[in-house]
Amino acid sequence: MTLIDVAIIGGGASGTTTAFHLASKSKKVCILEKNIFSPEKICGGGMSAAVQNWFPFKLLPIVHEVITNVEFSWCNTDKVVAELSGSSPFWIVKREKLDSFLLDQALNSGCNLLTTFNVVDVKKKSNVWHITALDGRQIESRAVVIADGSQSPWPKTFNLGPNQQKFASTFSGRIKRRGNLGNETARFEFGLVKNGFAWAFPLNNEVNIGMGTFLDNNNSLPVNEILKSFLPDLGFDPSEVIGHEKKLRIWNGHCKLNGEGILLVGDAASLCDPFLAEGLRPALMSGFEAAKSLIYWLDGEVNCLDAYTKTMQINWGNSMAWGKRISQVFYRFPKVGYQLGVKRPTAPKRIAQILSGEMSYEDIAKRVIKRLLFQN
Repeated sequence: MTLIDVAIIGGGASGTTTAFHLASKSKKVCILEKNIFSPEKICGGGMSAAVQNWFPFKLLPIVHEVITNVEFSWCNTDKVVAELSGSSPFWIVKREKLDSFLLDQALNSGCNLLTTFNVVDVKKKSNVWHITALDGRQIESRAVVIADGSQSPWPKTFNLGPNQQKFASTFSGRIKRRGNLGNETARFEFGLVKNGFAWAFPLNNEVNIGMGTFLDNNNSLPVNEILKSFLPDLGFDPSEVIGHEKKLRIWNGHCKLNGEGILLVGDAASLCDPFLAEGLRPALMSGFEAAKSLIYWLDGEVNCLDAYTKTMQINWGNSMAWGKRISQVFYRFPKVGYQLGVKRPTAPKRIAQILSGEMSYEDIAKRVIKRLLFQN
């Protein structure tokens, strides 16, 4: 059996990003995907245009809509609109197109792909990882990247990720027409979902619809009830939505994301934003940073992968620590939060800057603290 450099479990956005950057540096890489890629992969699909910085090829050709305005509402009323800057807008993509596009880039760079490879065992023997599929196929590699999403069992197996995993209850759906959602406009609704929010992101002549609850996620979302309240304001009937519910692993404290020759990326690493549920930007960021750390390690320039965990803490985790605090306060007192937070003259712009990648939660928290000190 041929020993490869890196086996990547999962062929989503984070796994394919990691694969592309490794393969483009002539590393022997194989993506292990348990499914045959489906024609549709419904999720919010929103990401900052700043993700372009992590790729040498243009992503804009697969972007379905460039968002320049973000509309906020409370129970479909009391609306506030914020404009995004032209330098760093918010992009909406179809996940199936993004994943397929990134996979093609990885394959064209020399990465291999094995589908219907349902991983049931991952073990390390004599510095070699042995990954076994349900059907008995086996891959041997020098390193492993765990990229198989929120339901991945492997972080717990290898004592990586948060000590206590936290999940948001979410629903994602798609409607095959535009309704009355404005051009280049995304909608966030904060009053209809307990401990969370609903959203509508446009895709040319379609719309991605979703909702999530972030504090009390023991029970299922009352999806139909929320859709009946939310969708008519957008010009839709709930019967038009095709979607599904799932548990989404979100950021829950600084934690170790690497072991000896093993890394977590994307949702498997619990990187999803605990306030606005942004998952694509950290998925692509982690794929880029994971590949960079692995290249140094494979080339013998470093003797461990700890730099990956440290980099993700600085570039993402520090902001998410503040995002978690904001989430815990806002969603416990959402009406007060909406009135004193979102409706504050500068607040919508700040949230828009978070979405566009121009600001972090840490930046916002420091501004608030500075303002309070100045007032006192």
